[in-house]
Amino acid sequence: MDRTFALAGATFALIAVALGAFGAHALESRVEPGDLEIWETAVRYQMWHALALLLVAALLARWPGGSLVFAGWSFVAGILIFSGSLYALVGTGVRGLGAITPIGGVALLLGWAAVLRRIMTD
Repeated sequence: MDRTFALAGATFALIAVALGAFGAHALESRVEPGDLEIWETAVRYQMWHALALLLVAALLARWPGGSLVFAGWSFVAGILIFSGSLYALVGTGVRGLGAITPIGGVALLLGWAAVLRRIMTD
């Protein structure tokens, strides 16, 4: 499982860099400044949680299974739902997509809570 989360983290980080560059160079002149801020928020949260997946992978070497696996999948879901909905919102202009963004935020919070729980129960 640690390899799965390391692979996911590295992949999400790679994609975050690419989407950040795309936002800075291709979107800057094509979208409203507020939408560019939304895009940058999506990239920022994706990158931080890609790094969180790498942390989970490393922690799994010390504490296999349990809440860290839950944390890893929560981060994956959170990135896809939180950042994905924001990318889709900016890309399509469909503002209703923002309604699902908080679901991704909750997934990210649950991931951090699971990491905290595992660290505190050692």
